Amino acid sequence: MSDITITMLILAVVVLAFVTNRIPVGLIAVGASLALYAFGILDLAQTFAGFGDPAVVLIAALFVVAEGLDGSGLTAWTGQQLIKRGGGSSRVLTIIIMIVVAVLAALISVNGAVAALLPVVVVIATKMTMPAGRLLLPLAFGAHAGSLLTLTGSPVNVIMSELAEEETGRAFGFFEFSLVGLPIVAGTVLIAVLLGNRLIPARTPSTLATDLGDHARTLLAQFGGAQPFGRVRVLSGSPLIGRTAEQIVFESDSAVSLIAIQSPGVRGSRDASAPIREGDVLILQGTPTSIRSVSDDVKLEGIGTSTVSSTWAAMDAEYGVAEIVIPPRSRAIGDEVFPGMVTESGDLIIVAIQRGGEDIGDQTGIRLEAGDILLVQGKWEALDENLRDTSVMVVDAPDQIRRQAAPLGRRAYLALGVLVLMVVALATGIVPPAVAGLVAAAIMVLTRVVSIEKAHRSIQWTTVLLVGGMIPVSTAITQTGAADLLATGIVDAVGALGPGVVLAALGLVTLIFGQLISNTATALIIAPIAISVAYEMGVSPLPFLMAVAVTAAAAVLTPVATPGNLMIMAPSGFQFGDYWKFGLPVGLVFFGVAVLLVPVLFPF
Repeated sequence: MSDITITMLILAVVVLAFVTNRIPVGLIAVGASLALYAFGILDLAQTFAGFGDPAVVLIAALFVVAEGLDGSGLTAWTGQQLIKRGGGSSRVLTIIIMIVVAVLAALISVNGAVAALLPVVVVIATKMTMPAGRLLLPLAFGAHAGSLLTLTGSPVNVIMSELAEEETGRAFGFFEFSLVGLPIVAGTVLIAVLLGNRLIPARTPSTLATDLGDHARTLLAQFGGAQPFGRVRVLSGSPLIGRTAEQIVFESDSAVSLIAIQSPGVRGSRDASAPIREGDVLILQGTPTSIRSVSDDVKLEGIGTSTVSSTWAAMDAEYGVAEIVIPPRSRAIGDEVFPGMVTESGDLIIVAIQRGGEDIGDQTGIRLEAGDILLVQGKWEALDENLRDTSVMVVDAPDQIRRQAAPLGRRAYLALGVLVLMVVALATGIVPPAVAGLVAAAIMVLTRVVSIEKAHRSIQWTTVLLVGGMIPVSTAITQTGAADLLATGIVDAVGALGPGVVLAALGLVTLIFGQLISNTATALIIAPIAISVAYEMGVSPLPFLMAVAVTAAAAVLTPVATPGNLMIMAPSGFQFGDYWKFGLPVGLVFFGVAVLLVPVLFPF
């Protein structure tokens, strides 16, 4: 068999495997590259060239940057603030939600934007007593439209820009995608506002996303009651300096208790016999008024705006709290604990203990029983790390609480600054895109906005494997002449009708494939054919590459088209066939822009 025949057979098997969805897509892509090597189509360097491609490096780096924005709570906070201003009008809310998610998708990816806003949108829909799907489907499709606003909105954009530079010496600019993205966003929003209620079914979901936005008050009501907790810092000249915990008795109209002492740079709380020093942080329990009074008397400074207010003061941008339950047969049963105790790791402090719904925190030497609930406090990172212990059950994941409930802190502003610098670097082209992305990701890690462990976990390795494995497949399609053969067939069939019709045919194929298999894989399969078609017709490949990017983003007819579509399925109560009715007119907007507007902006 010829190289072309072998390549086309492997490609057919790859597409079939993608459609059946029984094998992980990353494994399919890597397997395709290895198959091409095994048959001698590609040499060893070409087989693994995809993993060293600048596009793959940039895509991986963008996942870390997105984790910095999302993990610091910036994306959730932004969505909450803007959506809250939508008032009680479902149409106004729909417009705001779609614009917000479009902007976020342009900066942090479709899936990241949908995941960040999904809990907020579900809660808003519940409060307005409207089907969640009426807001969630516009959320997902708005994210797809927003992915075409910038270079970083989608891996497909990055790939098409790189191919454009390879073929013409001119890459697509960072904001050049917005020339097609803005009309698509506008059209998608218009369809949602005018036809959403008719085209989106009203389903009842079996489960709802957890709303943790008001988690502080929830914990206050359960554990604090009239005696909430506060974190205060010891200032210079405080009479507490030099005293030990046993020597401190606060004078106040209401009782104020010292729960624990924390020192900067020291894990957990200090020994009770160690003297208090300037800069130490005290965890106090008492009414807001009494904590404020004591702070004034002995020169203590509240940490965070909520320290002496009626909200949960033990939670801020740096420190958080978590509820843990002692399950049956836990090895922690029988352990002796008390409020103010430091856990074995040295990172967490037990703030309160409840048994049978009653606070037993005023006792000493409490032996844990199954069903006991403990409230622990520590840095958010320490909570994430230490509460993975199987001997306890975490009620709500600390990471989710921090993203939704903690106020913005230093990390959020650092993340925003890094994003701005990266966008400037990408927009001006002062460094290659991969370099700009890597530097931004490195700054996120070095400034501890993202821990190295979270940086590793944030990278969607399935996407990296998919792109890295499919780039060699794309190379083989070109190198063997398969792309030229397919291009000749397309040109012979419809080429006489002009390049516009040929572009429409390629766009239609891309749109259809994108509903069944990964839009990234679709783009990498169609792109070399589109380039060959352009050269066969003697026209510029730029409009063909941009059209592929646009139609690949139109993954709006099925829930399996993208993870973003799947995310909203359960909270909406949707079935497989609920997407296409609203997705069809939205998809026509994408297709219309690709066929009618792209050739005007990027002439043949």
